[in-house]
Amino acid sequence: MADLVHPARALWWLFEPVHAVTYFLPEGRAAFEDAGLHGVWRGYFATRSAPLGAVDAPPVTAAFFTFAPSMVERALPEVWSHAGPEEALAARLKGAAASLSRLLEHVDREQVEQVTETLEQAAARLDCSGRVLAAANAALPRPSGLYERLWQAATVMREHRGDGHMAALVAAGLDGCEALVVRCAMDMRREMIQPLRGWTDEEWEAAAERLVERGWLTERGTVTELGRVRHQGLEAATDLAAARVWEDYPRAELDRLAGALKPISALCRSQLPLNPAGLPDNA
Repeated sequence: MADLVHPARALWWLFEPVHAVTYFLPEGRAAFEDAGLHGVWRGYFATRSAPLGAVDAPPVTAAFFTFAPSMVERALPEVWSHAGPEEALAARLKGAAASLSRLLEHVDREQVEQVTETLEQAAARLDCSGRVLAAANAALPRPSGLYERLWQAATVMREHRGDGHMAALVAAGLDGCEALVVRCAMDMRREMIQPLRGWTDEEWEAAAERLVERGWLTERGTVTELGRVRHQGLEAATDLAAARVWEDYPRAELDRLAGALKPISALCRSQLPLNPAGLPDNA
């Protein structure tokens, strides 16, 4: 694990692709369709929000944060007329397990078990105070299958960090669209992420204007030194919020986890068509 990167961030880079397989790979989409969740976004919003129950759009808009409210409202609560939360939970686990069993077919099973057990132990030690998505996922029953367990443990860890990141964005004074505009000014492509989050051009440009007024961006849309420093601060706050669970692990144990997880993560990431989480190319 690189010393220049916080361990909590380096490990997130590795377990994020494991979590993402159920939303982007064909096995996940097939499982959603079988459950009656037709269309990529119906499946996504239903299965990711399912641990919260049959919720309406407002709490999901709040929890997911960077999605335009209008995009969430097109899916919720209408999706619950096609499949309830229990069916959605079963579908996402089925799709994830099918994807992982295919991708990891040639990975030593003991290595997968080692990674799964370590992530489960870490997930069981998480403090989910103030972290709604993490708490809801952590409360789900432990699956029986190995790949289901791996996916669920990675998902709890991922949502825990994600909840902390949203809190850091709020503390930095950013709304959902502004957070994306800042990120695109630094290292992401607007043409990729804007359609995936549902913001209109008018909403995007208005967010950019607000950021110019507050000194985060220049008139040309590039990030200012102030914006860069504040963005680094919120990323550091995200790392700090995710770090507590790893503090008691010796560095050698963290390195072993990262080493065992890296080939698993690489196989998952190699099949993902998109990188909406903004993972670095060399992660």
